[in-house]
Amino acid sequence: MASRKKQSSQTDSLSIELEIAKGLEDIALDELVERFERRIVSDIDKTPGALKFDYTGNPGGLLSLLTINAAYLVETFPIPRPKAFLGHQYKAILVERIQQAMQIVGRDAYTTIHINAAGSGSSVMQRMLIELGEATSLVPDAEAGDMTLRLRPSASKKGWDAMVRLSPRPNATRSWRVVNVPGALNAAVAHAMVRLSEPSPEDTVLNVAGGSGSIAIERALHGPAQQILLCDVDDEMLSAAHENIGAAGLTERIDIRDWNALDIPMSPGSVDVLLADLPFGNLVGSHGNNVELYPSLLKEAARVCKRGGRFVFITHEINLMDAVIRDSNKWEQVTSMQITLSGLHPRIYVLLKS
Repeated sequence: MASRKKQSSQTDSLSIELEIAKGLEDIALDELVERFERRIVSDIDKTPGALKFDYTGNPGGLLSLLTINAAYLVETFPIPRPKAFLGHQYKAILVERIQQAMQIVGRDAYTTIHINAAGSGSSVMQRMLIELGEATSLVPDAEAGDMTLRLRPSASKKGWDAMVRLSPRPNATRSWRVVNVPGALNAAVAHAMVRLSEPSPEDTVLNVAGGSGSIAIERALHGPAQQILLCDVDDEMLSAAHENIGAAGLTERIDIRDWNALDIPMSPGSVDVLLADLPFGNLVGSHGNNVELYPSLLKEAARVCKRGGRFVFITHEINLMDAVIRDSNKWEQVTSMQITLSGLHPRIYVLLKS
């Protein structure tokens, strides 16, 4: 999707950068433009893992975007090196921006402050952290913080960017995740997958191998559906899904079933959309198991899916999945996209039932 350009004579705009999982920039751009086009007063600069633009009004609304990892207020300083941030003029601007960000969520949500930058352990950075903590009444934390300040050389190479995160936690850290299962899918990626499924209020949705509930919850948060079902055979996962779905207030909207994804007790052609975070042998499953699992799973998914229905899933087993799709006469690949996620490079597939 091309960048959208808008003209404005307003002088009170803020420079914003959204952090996104690399590979999902276009999906996040679509959501941004759908929701906030009227407040964007510049070209949208799309770079790997980020969207940058000028925004007018209270930026707090941007925190409702569900396909981003984090949102930052950006200020570029015409300085040659970070030490200059300690000067009175520039430090005062930094403090003002930090306080501005804290007002969005509420001052009480912030206790600690952290600097994320190359050389963050240097004496200059440590001094800056202490002085900013004193000026904002936040406790310096070298490891993490409710208030995160990122420092980096400006893309123009004529200064340094200071990026103040607009929330105490990243956007992808959802409040509903009260049980955090190792390897659980990033919620922003789960929401991007939901958007790729072209959701409709008339859909019967089945989240196979549903795990702790990330994808099913994000589908329900996106909007209404005829029915949303989550199935898994692991008792621990089902328990986690119950807890997370309850925390999201979605117990009445998501049906949890103890079903095997290879033997789904549903009639042929009864599902409009299937969604899945497939095991790929990192924390769950193994390549040897997947050689048997993937063909059988696609076959069973095709049985329960309506003609023209969609199957959207993510896996790191790219070569195996490509071969399985080629061998299948039940599915047509609409698109696929590789993303970067926690140091891994899985691929999201969108299949259409033929």
